[in-house]
Amino acid sequence: MPLSSLLAFNKPYNVICQFSEHEKHASLKQYIDKPDVYPAGRLDTDSEGLLLLTNNGRLQAKIAHPKHKLPKTYWVQLEGEVNESGLANLAQGVNLGDFISAPAQVRRLPENESNLLWARNPPIRVRKTIPDFWLEIIISEGKNRQVRRMCAKAGWPCLRLVRVGIGRVNLFDLGLGLGQWQAIDEGDL
Repeated sequence: MPLSSLLAFNKPYNVICQFSEHEKHASLKQYIDKPDVYPAGRLDTDSEGLLLLTNNGRLQAKIAHPKHKLPKTYWVQLEGEVNESGLANLAQGVNLGDFISAPAQVRRLPENESNLLWARNPPIRVRKTIPDFWLEIIISEGKNRQVRRMCAKAGWPCLRLVRVGIGRVNLFDLGLGLGQWQAIDEGDL
């Protein structure tokens, strides 16, 4: 049996999490030339940041499935004014209709911290009359569009969503540029 591969990839905006060609979006194939690896979880095309890929089904399930409680850290740029009731709502869990999210760890990011991120292409919409702010949200579920839906329920439309960490793997520690990937060790999780 071949050795397990685990890759960390800094997924750009507008890239779909599949290797097969897509009519509207760039695919992983345009960035990753390693055969027989598959995404462990997904990031929507309009989300950016850390994506892990592996050739090991057991490891893929450990990373992606909510039952393993592997924390996933997101930096989210939101439209509006930050308020304590919205933060408390996210921290205690949000009723999203089809499920109630587990409590999240939430903190407001200082402006200089969000400067660690690359410029998005295309840039987000900026409205001069409506402020925006950044939050760090850590969840262990990762259901379809969960962070965006949680923020919308708290009253904040999501302008930008970047996954910066999965378990102990952190995009900034890896030093990966946008669209770059590198092999990592399973023990890093």
